[in-house]
Amino acid sequence: MVELDADLDHIVPSVLPPFWAKLVVGFISLLCFARSYDGDFVFDDSEAIVNNKDLQSDTPLGDLWHHDFWGSKLSSNTSHKSYRPLTVLTFRINYYLSGGFHPVGFHVVNILLHGSISILMLDVFSVLFGGLQYTGKGQRVHLAPRASLLATLLFAVHPVHTECVAGVVGRADLLCALFFLLSFLGYCQALKESNKEGTHSSTFWVLLSIFLGAVAMLCKEQGITVLGLNAVFDILVIGKLNILAAVRKVLHKNKSQENTGMFKNGGLLFRIALLTIGGTSMLYIRWKIMGTGPPAFTEVDNPASFADSMLVRAINYNYYYSLNAWLLLCPWWLCFDWSMGCIPLIKSVGDWRVIALAALWLCLIGLIFQALCSEDSCKRRILTLGLGFLVIPFLPASNLFFRVGFVVAERVLYLPSAGYCVLLTFGFGALSRHTKKKKPVAAIILGILLINALRCVIRSGEWRSEEQLFRSALSVCPLNAKVHYNIGKNLADQGNQTAAIKYYREAVRLNPKYVHAMNNLGNILKERNELQEAEELLSLAVQIQPDFAAAWMNLGIVQNSLKRFEEAEQSYRTAIKHRRKYPDCYYNLGRLYADLNRHVDALNAWRNATVLKPEHSLAWNNMIILLDNTGNLAQAEAVGREALQLIPNDHSLMFSLANVLGKSQKYKESEALFLKAIKANPNVASYHGNLAVLYHRWGHLDSAKKHYEISLQLDPVAVGTKENYSLLRRKLEQTQKKDV
Repeated sequence: MVELDADLDHIVPSVLPPFWAKLVVGFISLLCFARSYDGDFVFDDSEAIVNNKDLQSDTPLGDLWHHDFWGSKLSSNTSHKSYRPLTVLTFRINYYLSGGFHPVGFHVVNILLHGSISILMLDVFSVLFGGLQYTGKGQRVHLAPRASLLATLLFAVHPVHTECVAGVVGRADLLCALFFLLSFLGYCQALKESNKEGTHSSTFWVLLSIFLGAVAMLCKEQGITVLGLNAVFDILVIGKLNILAAVRKVLHKNKSQENTGMFKNGGLLFRIALLTIGGTSMLYIRWKIMGTGPPAFTEVDNPASFADSMLVRAINYNYYYSLNAWLLLCPWWLCFDWSMGCIPLIKSVGDWRVIALAALWLCLIGLIFQALCSEDSCKRRILTLGLGFLVIPFLPASNLFFRVGFVVAERVLYLPSAGYCVLLTFGFGALSRHTKKKKPVAAIILGILLINALRCVIRSGEWRSEEQLFRSALSVCPLNAKVHYNIGKNLADQGNQTAAIKYYREAVRLNPKYVHAMNNLGNILKERNELQEAEELLSLAVQIQPDFAAAWMNLGIVQNSLKRFEEAEQSYRTAIKHRRKYPDCYYNLGRLYADLNRHVDALNAWRNATVLKPEHSLAWNNMIILLDNTGNLAQAEAVGREALQLIPNDHSLMFSLANVLGKSQKYKESEALFLKAIKANPNVASYHGNLAVLYHRWGHLDSAKKHYEISLQLDPVAVGTKENYSLLRRKLEQTQKKDV
């Protein structure tokens, strides 16, 4: 649009060549988020990456096409139904190239993706602002370099993108955006080819655009919306449908109007038919793959969707839209999670917050009217595509078609923010056109760019670790129980149980039905031997959510500690009923049976644990020790060897098997295992003490003396080691007297 670029002449005074413009955009976009490159795996990264077996080489690649984003089977009732196999595939490649779960490689890829998307935005915005008019040689007439550069810079430094770039799971949104934009540009190429003779080349580009849309959808679900954007672009912009003129034609029954000639355009109808068929096919295949119905979310995830009144639901949904708009306008208050009381429900039209949604719709209606009814075709194009980019990619997150599992999520604004940048750039152009003082407008734009860039750097730092991320949310959402829960969990992982209890209690106070907070708080109280309160919390948790397997298991542990063995066994059985593949529960059930001297049942429970989780070291160890204590040395040895084949570097298993071999008088092999265990963990007193006992039996008295002394240095109060050392010293003194 020549006029808009001219309006921005005093704001973006020089026109950079395309290569240098892309270089500047790429550098700035990377600089804004570079601080996150060496951050940890935080928040959802743990479930989607660290605990996702689909990333590891022992999981067949074919399983990625049958699992959701988190590694669960799509057919499972507990599946999140988020089908993003191509994103998971990139995680798997990252894991392979990094040689494990090293977050640097994952973060670098995300930062580079954002830089690539920002560069690609220059071409997209050039189409949005300049249109698709070509010379006879096939070159575009209006590139709108100033408007494109300004909009791209606004996009590149927008702080709302931090969650997508700094959080590794945000790669789904980045990949989706990349292929979304490629699909749009491919469709633009199809429109260029449609003006030439023959339609084969145009058809190819339309099909390629649909294919790229499918790829975008396989990265994240909202990718399919690019087909809707392409259709809007074709009908309203290329087809030049003027809604106002069309309404006039209907009202005046004027058949001479040319506006409806587009409906007789065979090329347009053919392209729209291809988009419709492609989109319908993609949705059908997606529905077939998903298997069961939509995912089941809880009220705390999205409270408005559970409101009984349709009016209350509609008001709150629209209020959420206004909050998303505010995050685009003023991205200073950002939070990793907006659920669990962060945004209280609006329950009546008398709530003052209704003003926000009224303001939003006044602005939208005004923009939509201008986009559809303006006599200026360039203005219609810019506003139509700006609104298209703002609204269409956001539709899957709008609750209009299905319930979503969040209230507000910054990640879903990655693509819609492109539309916001178009509208903002258009607004700056209009402001510059209607004011004689250009410098204040330029200063405002420069201020926005610098402030947003600074906010990106600060926010990227907050995403470097869970502690910083969770604490940054306290000032934004102090009523969010999940924020307090996550801070408590982080403190508990660091060993600060006292502080963790404080935050867990606050989470339960804010949300009295927060079963996960009750479970974790009950766990800490159990470890601190505050068993009565722990039992009350865990009992309440399973009463609220009867299928909460982890809470049932922890309740069983508490009941076992209280010597209420029958109740403990019943709790363990209930946990296994709700989660059949639960190795830790089988392990604890085995411990209960061992306490009751039901040795066969204990061994069976531990064997079940190792079948479900072959690397379950504690279950293997308990089997070896129980068989050893009951005199079944041959069986204990067999189990120990089996365990070490599966977990060859586990020093505790080496130690247990070494004890068995020593009792079987296989001294040489026992010694080798003891020394290997000590090499792996040299500061365990019992390792040195038991090796000393072996040497003592074997007659290697000097070696026994050496390891008794090391053991007593590590644990001076070990009674058994002291007694054995005294016996050894007396034996050595007697030997010396005989020699004399």
